Amino acid sequence: MSKLTHPYVDGFVAAVPSANKDAFIEHARAAAVVFKEHGALRVVECWGDDVPEGEVTSFPMAVKRKDDESVIFSWIEWPSRAVRDEAMPKVMQDPRLQMDVNPMPFDGKRLIFGGFKSIIDE
Repeated sequence: MSKLTHPYVDGFVAAVPSANKDAFIEHARAAAVVFKEHGALRVVECWGDDVPEGEVTSFPMAVKRKDDESVIFSWIEWPSRAVRDEAMPKVMQDPRLQMDVNPMPFDGKRLIFGGFKSIIDE
């Protein structure tokens, strides 16, 4: 990535049933193809490995993780917010991502997401 440009990033945190890890990977791979076709530069999916419980706040607390769940941390890099804003409605309407074709293997109500302007990329 050029240091002269700063991508726009969509970030995600969710709790996924640990038994659904393979289904989540399949779901995420299919989604990554669609996001990249619509302009995403990179899609990164991470499965929690060292995600401690907090006393005041933490990833597990934020997504109300249950004992049989793992925390995922993901992000999508876009060249700009404008590209992301144009692509996202198309991504959401893409037939390959509809619930009957590619259902989310986790509780989407506990998915945390947001868009971020990158300010340092070193």
